Order: sequence, then structure tokens, then C-alpha cells
Amino acid sequence: MTPTLRRVIPFFDYPRLFTSEEEMLVAIVRDVGRRGAFILQQDLARFEENLALYLGARHTLGVGNATDGLLIALSASGILPGDEVIFSSHTMVATAAAIHFAGAIPVAVECGPDHLIDSQAVAQAVTPRTRAILPTHLNGRTADMAALQSIANKSSLIIIEDAAQALGARFRGQCAGTFGAAAAISFFPAKVLGCLGDGGAVLTNDENIYDRALQLHDHGRRADGEIVSWGLNSRLDNLQAAILDARLKNYGTVIERRRAIARLYDARLRTLPELKLPPAPDADDDHFDIYQNYEIEAAQRDELRAHLKASGIGTLLPWGGKAVHQWEKLGFTEKLPFTEKLFERILLLPLNMSLTDDEVNTVSDAIHAFYRG
Repeated sequence: MTPTLRRVIPFFDYPRLFTSEEEMLVAIVRDVGRRGAFILQQDLARFEENLALYLGARHTLGVGNATDGLLIALSASGILPGDEVIFSSHTMVATAAAIHFAGAIPVAVECGPDHLIDSQAVAQAVTPRTRAILPTHLNGRTADMAALQSIANKSSLIIIEDAAQALGARFRGQCAGTFGAAAAISFFPAKVLGCLGDGGAVLTNDENIYDRALQLHDHGRRADGEIVSWGLNSRLDNLQAAILDARLKNYGTVIERRRAIARLYDARLRTLPELKLPPAPDADDDHFDIYQNYEIEAAQRDELRAHLKASGIGTLLPWGGKAVHQWEKLGFTEKLPFTEKLFERILLLPLNMSLTDDEVNTVSDAIHAFYRG
């Protein structure tokens, strides 16, 4: 008898994603290469324009990655050394690193039951040195921007959004990244809109912030080529911009597919009391979620993860299994008991465009088998 081969479902299947679009991607590389159009070319300008139209933003600026994007957004918005910037510790360390390298002081606060920044914790963390709030729109869901804007208005703070995982997510009809003074988004290959390497963008509706960001991302150069300030070298390369512009045309379909996968997970797993699932699509009127990730809370999380691995199913511990303030060498002194307890339970299940309904059912069956035998 021929043995049954175990089905392998990686957390993210990069080769399958490439081969599904290989003809288009190779054609783009050939076209850009034959034109010799690699840095600050028309493809980038076109993508920036189309991205701004999609988001309803006045300006978008392609940069090398979202970490650079946050640093540029903070600096261009006037954040100065010694300013305190409040952020949720449930985020990638890049969020705090951008604050740090802008010269400011990152102040970590709790996330809430929805895994997003807790507005009450933000309000309690405001001091006379606080200058900004930096919410992370996590897993393709926007934070409660109404509550955060209320706090910001009361204390004369600015908002800089980490929208790296939330391109196209909306809160009360408005796109993530368009609420504050500026924002950054990511085009890392695993993002809902990803390129074939690192990439990011800065968003702003403020003309002065845009002009300053334009200088910061290209050696302090003004639009006319004059060097007028110290700057960085953080430019989204033209090839990646061409790929992103092509993928943006089909972005609505991509989001709907991810929402369909989330809907299937919800239908299959909601009966398990050992799990807490993210909100289902259209669970409330305020949020339109794009499901960058499917982050669950699970009893016996580590044992479940080992069971799924033995079943050929890839999972991921967010941020390596630690919130930002738990990385001891970074010098944080905050104690955030809710977030710390949460990190003992959270787990990311596979969710990407290469995933089939059959594979979602296989993952769900394996989870049921773990809890029900």
C-alpha cells in the first residue's frame, strides 16, 4: 500500500504566490530592465498617485521600508528629541525603533481585548512631555480612532499611524493612515499588498509634512534638486513600484478573498470555547478589516502549535513571542499585565492569498482534533 503523504501547509507560501503571477511579474521585470528605469522613475510616480487615490490621501511617498517610513513621518511631523510618543507594546519592534531613532522616548502601553492599542491606557500615559500617539493598526484592523482623536485633541497631541498592516482597512469609512498628521505602510512580501523585497510608503494630507518627508527620503533634496537639509537614502525602487502598481489594480479582489478565508475560519472554529477568534468580517459597523493576519487566542497555545507543526501546518508567534516592552535589552521598565498574559495565548494561523478553502478546512480539522481528540 502506498503511504499517504502528509499535506504541508506553510504559514506563508512564497513560491506559490510568485508562480501564480509569474508571467506578469517577469514581464514587469523585463519592461523595467529594458528601459533602465530603476530609481525615482515614472513607475514610482504613477504608483504614488494611484495609491493616494485609493486611500483618499493627498500625498503618498514611496520609501525603502515601513520602518524608515515611520521615522520619516515622525521627523517630518516635528517630533523632537526628548518628546514622549505613546505606542502599544503589541506591535513589531520597528514601531518603537522609529520613535527611538527620531530622538523621542517610546512609551509602551497596554493593548485591549481587540489586541489594538487601549485608548484608556493611552489617556493615563499622557504627561506634559507627551507629544504624539502612535497607534498600530494591527492584523488589518484599525484602532478606535475616534477615541484616540478625542485624547489627542484634549491634550494637543499629534497622531502618527503605523498602518503597515492595514492598507485598505477602514474605520467608519475612512482608510487607515489618513486620520493623523502622517502614517507609514509596508509592502513587505507577506503584506496584503506586497512587493518582492522591502518597501514602504509615507502618507500625509499636510503639505509641509510632505515637503519635509520628500527631503528626508532623498538626501535632503528639494523637488527642484537643491540640497536644503540633511536627509536619508530611503527610496522605494522603481521596479518594486511597478510591481505594486500592477497588484494594486486587483487589490479589492485580494482583500475580499482574505475576508472570505477569515469568514471560513470563523465558521469552522467559533464553536471551540478554548479559542478566542478575531472579529468576523462585518462584525461591527465601524470596522472594515483586511485580515493581514488571523490572530487567535488559544488555551494550551504551545501544545496546539506543536500539534499543528506535527500535522504539517505552519503557524507564527507574533513578534517572536514577546511584546516590545518584554525585550529586556531595550530598557523598557513598563509592566503591562494584560499584554503579557495575552502573549502567552496568541498565535497566527495561515492566512494568505495562496491558501485554498480545502487548506483552511485542513487547518481547522487539525485544531478540532487537538481539542476534541
